Amino acid sequence: MSEQLVNTIARLKGPARQGLMGRLRRGIEKEGLRVDGLGNIAQTPHPRALGSKLTHPHITTDYSEALLEYITPVYCRPRDALEFLGDLHRFSYRHLGDELIWPASMPSRLNGNASVPIADYGSSNVGTMKHVYRKGLDVRYGRIMQSIAGIHYNVSLPENFWPLLHALENDGDGKSIDGFRSARYFDLIRNFRRNSWLLLYLFGASPALDRSFLAGASPGKLRAHARDTLVSPYATSLRMSDLGYQNKVQAQLKICFNSLSNYVGTLRHAISTPWPNYESLGVNVDGDWRQLNANILQIENEYYSDIRPKRVARHGETPSQALEARGVEYIEVRCLDLNPFLSLGIDETQMRFLDTFLLWCLLSESPWIPDEECDRLDDNRQAVVEFGRDPALGLAVDGRERRLAERAGEIFAELREVAALLDIGDASDAHVAAIDALAPRLNDPGQTPSGRLLAALQESGSEFVDYTLELARGQAERFRDEPMDRARDALFSQLTETSHQQQGDIEAGDIDSFGEFLEAYFARAREPRATQAV
Repeated sequence: MSEQLVNTIARLKGPARQGLMGRLRRGIEKEGLRVDGLGNIAQTPHPRALGSKLTHPHITTDYSEALLEYITPVYCRPRDALEFLGDLHRFSYRHLGDELIWPASMPSRLNGNASVPIADYGSSNVGTMKHVYRKGLDVRYGRIMQSIAGIHYNVSLPENFWPLLHALENDGDGKSIDGFRSARYFDLIRNFRRNSWLLLYLFGASPALDRSFLAGASPGKLRAHARDTLVSPYATSLRMSDLGYQNKVQAQLKICFNSLSNYVGTLRHAISTPWPNYESLGVNVDGDWRQLNANILQIENEYYSDIRPKRVARHGETPSQALEARGVEYIEVRCLDLNPFLSLGIDETQMRFLDTFLLWCLLSESPWIPDEECDRLDDNRQAVVEFGRDPALGLAVDGRERRLAERAGEIFAELREVAALLDIGDASDAHVAAIDALAPRLNDPGQTPSGRLLAALQESGSEFVDYTLELARGQAERFRDEPMDRARDALFSQLTETSHQQQGDIEAGDIDSFGEFLEAYFARAREPRATQAV
């Protein structure tokens, strides 16, 4: 452990004992495909009884009409977020009929590109924009890639933590607290990018897929299992491989998160720079909107990354304008597979580990990432995605090759010290217990979710779809039988009605044509905001 990290932890123990560090704030966004009883992607509309997917704060859709997305409020206790997420599932199952929520990241059985229905958000300009954006993703990348599901984990440090850390570090560069917070969140993000391979190893859960996902394309390095399943023997997360959310056009952006101004400037360049191949697709062709524009990114959300700095945007702001004006508010971890063995896709142990890992990333030294290191980090992530459970796998760490288990063991030793620091403020040993619970995975890849899933398929001889379908049925039965929190039951029922009313109000209030609306949106998006946090 570095002397810097040892000293930082030691200096934070006193404030932690006084309760001055407070609690981390966490929120979960969880996606899950609706499927029919045979494991085919659902072709039915989003159930009206679940509310308007345009305006409901907790139940919406991602790319596809069939891809449910649940959004929890922000909680200080992981258990509270999980209980809310569980009730979202219980409420949904009242209105899904015979349909099921697919518990894996790689999709159920598909029938070509057109079998993935694009989400429809109604006739308002903002709803049309969301729909056309998704049409743009279709013409650029295809719909099948967009059928993949995952979990986004949102975390912020408590407000009273930042003045404390600012004082302890005796920062003399004159930054405001907002500026200091943003800079330190970018420190966290850079260390996350250096070490996110560890999360892919520990929590990757997609070593297999149904042949229909390839839509007739060559299986490449994948191996046949049974008739309709393809597997990668050492893979951890095919979702994060070049089969999933990867884009060669975006790769040339070279966003390595060295500063807020660099990040915002690069995104602003990408949403205003035309790309020839996208121009050839057309934008508005005889009244048919095929994409929002022909630029590298249609909007900022199109940028794929395993982590993002975030700030809740105000009305009329883009995400980067919100960051530019008021700094980073929280970070969003985006590289997490659904664990099909867990009914919610994630559990408290994983959440406690993620909290510890993120604080370790924040407290450890984090120099800027030059382009050469940026390339090596990408190589490490790709190696773990494809071969993470191979005991012989080596990673490039500090200019030399290291065995994954060896380097992971060193990180775990440091994580345990950070976990103990968190437990002082939490009045429990929950974080240390999470580190200890996951440590056996380092030397036994068979205990990882990807290892367990592959072993289950091999031992049973089952198809990926058939095996996952049985998991979905068991989870659905439990959710249907379990009681809901009464207050949340009433809340969700009320939100169904109010969200539909809100959508109707938005549609009735539109004055401009969609073209005029879009032109005004992008004019505002190009405007820099006064920077209060550099």
